[in-house]
Amino acid sequence: MECILGIESSCDETAAAVVDSSLRVRSNVVASQYDLHAEYGGVVPEIASRAHLERILPVMRKALDEAGIPAGKIVAVAAGVRPGLIGSLLVGASAAKAFSWARMVPFYGVDHVAAHLFAGLLRDGDRPAPELSRMFPALGLVVSGGHTSLFRLESAVDCRLIGRTIDDAVGEAMDKAANMLGLPHPGGPNLERCAVGGDAQALRFSNPQLPNALDFSLSGLKTKLLYEVRGVPQGRGAAATFARTSADLSASRRSDLAASFQRAAIEQVIDRLSRAADLAPAPALFVGGGVVSNESLRVALAAWCAARGMTLVVPERRFCVDNAAMIAGYAHLRRRLGDAGDDLSVPTEPVSLLARGSAPKRVQ
Repeated sequence: MECILGIESSCDETAAAVVDSSLRVRSNVVASQYDLHAEYGGVVPEIASRAHLERILPVMRKALDEAGIPAGKIVAVAAGVRPGLIGSLLVGASAAKAFSWARMVPFYGVDHVAAHLFAGLLRDGDRPAPELSRMFPALGLVVSGGHTSLFRLESAVDCRLIGRTIDDAVGEAMDKAANMLGLPHPGGPNLERCAVGGDAQALRFSNPQLPNALDFSLSGLKTKLLYEVRGVPQGRGAAATFARTSADLSASRRSDLAASFQRAAIEQVIDRLSRAADLAPAPALFVGGGVVSNESLRVALAAWCAARGMTLVVPERRFCVDNAAMIAGYAHLRRRLGDAGDDLSVPTEPVSLLARGSAPKRVQ
């Protein structure tokens, strides 16, 4: 089996993985930075990039060692080149380009959003790979901290954006909701934990109607939650004052509000999927992104696909968050379709071409 080394450093995870041509993950190493950013309540770009510099080579070596594949047997190297924090992206992309140059193997600059879309194809052990030819044209959904995007997929490299958030991504909104409720970093996972046992009907949210019926909007949900927690502000701008703080919430009320917010966000996702499927039925749904590790969302997606007779291609939880296996896996998909790789001059960029709807069919 041909093996590709993948590298991911778009935000606060330094990751390297080896994936073979059957999309079996031979190794998947992730060095997290949660401890470095926790006191700031979010990722600090300069701290993130410096941590990547310290960890990138040890992580790459460990990935090769765990896979039992010497560097000389790697047929190509791939790295996420967009979107992300530029300083962080540069570390991983530079390491991958150096490996490509030194070993004289192809380099694949991968769009992080495209990699998330097809992370559900990754497999462990002897689990059979799904038959891709019967799945297209398909729907694609990325739900993460930075992206909430809906796609029509003609193939693995022909992905057309049909809907996206006009403000916050679902993961970003969940992080901010967690902060409003007084929950610690990382917000999304802690919001999910807080929601367990809560009354998801305690607070009702409206479903925003937008000019593009497939777009998402989470800002109204956040505003309603803020007013419920702290009261309607008196005054405007910096002079605004609130009657309450999150410390005034009882544990049960905090749990109810977390469950209600989570339900509203998931219902909006399912609503947009239903509209897209009604417009153009599809045999499969590919989903990816960090928020897809949320159990309530996974259950809702599985039920929705089952009701429509669609195949759900969803990643294992460890492949939902940022990881290098999805980067290597997507490079394999490009390679299968005859893509020989990218020039080493391919730039790193802060924004996904795919998620803003301007990518060519050959997604780089």
